[in-house]
Amino acid sequence: MAAKKAQSRNKVKSQSPAELRLLDKVAVVTGGSRGIGQAIARALANEGCAVVVTGRDKASLSRSAARISKKVHGRGKAVPLVCDVRDPESVAALFAKVKQRFRRLDILVNNAGITQPVVSVEETPLEVWHDVIATNLTGIFLCTRAALPLMKAGATIINNLSAAAAQVFPNYAAYSAAKRGALGFTLSLREELIPRGIRVTALMPGATATDMWKHINPNAPREKMMSAESTAQAVLYAVLLPPNANLSELLLTPTGGAI
Repeated sequence: MAAKKAQSRNKVKSQSPAELRLLDKVAVVTGGSRGIGQAIARALANEGCAVVVTGRDKASLSRSAARISKKVHGRGKAVPLVCDVRDPESVAALFAKVKQRFRRLDILVNNAGITQPVVSVEETPLEVWHDVIATNLTGIFLCTRAALPLMKAGATIINNLSAAAAQVFPNYAAYSAAKRGALGFTLSLREELIPRGIRVTALMPGATATDMWKHINPNAPREKMMSAESTAQAVLYAVLLPPNANLSELLLTPTGGAI
C-alpha cells in the first residue's frame, strides 16, 4: 500500500509542465479561506496557476493557502493576502499587491459571500441587510473595478452567485436581493467586456455541502448536496473554454450537473 502511494505521488510530481493547462496564469479568488473558495483555488493551482487567495482572517487564510500548496504538489501555488471585500481601501491595496508581484491578472473569481439568518423582512435588522449587500454585491463591484486595469483579452471573471440569483427563497430577502443584484451586475458587465475579449460568467450552484449550513440549517442533509469540488470543476470548465467562447450563466444542480 505504501509503495502504491509513493508511486502515485511521484506520478503527480513528474507531470510535464506542458500538461498544466493554466501554467503561468494568475488568479485571484476572494473568500478562499474555506469551502467553495478553497476548492476553486486548489483546482486552479492544480493546473499550474498562481492563485492569490483572500479572506478577512489572516490565520485561517494562511492555513488555507498552506493546505492548497500541499495538495497541488508544486504544480501551482497559493498566495494568501488579507482583504475585506466590503472596504474599498482594502480592495485597492490587494490589487496593488497583485500588480506589484505579477503585473497582470488572468482570472478573477468573486467568491466571497455570507448568508443571513432565516427571518422575514420585518424581522431583518438593518445591520444584517447592510452587511449582506456589502459583502455579496458591493464586494463584487469593488473587486471587479480594481481588477479590470490588470486584465487583457483572454482573461476571465467568474462571479459565484448561488441559485438564489435565479430562484425565490422566502425569509432570505437580503441574501436574495444581493444575489439577484449581482446577477444583473454580472450580465451588464459581460456586455461591457465582450468588445475587450474578457469573458464574464455567473456561476449559480445549488445547495453545496459547506460549513455555511451550520448557520442556515444544521440538520440539512449534506450527503444529498453538491460538493465544493464539483463547483470548483465547473469554474475550471469555464476558465478553460476556447478564447472565442462566452458562457454567460452556469447553473449547477445538487447532483453536480450543469444546466
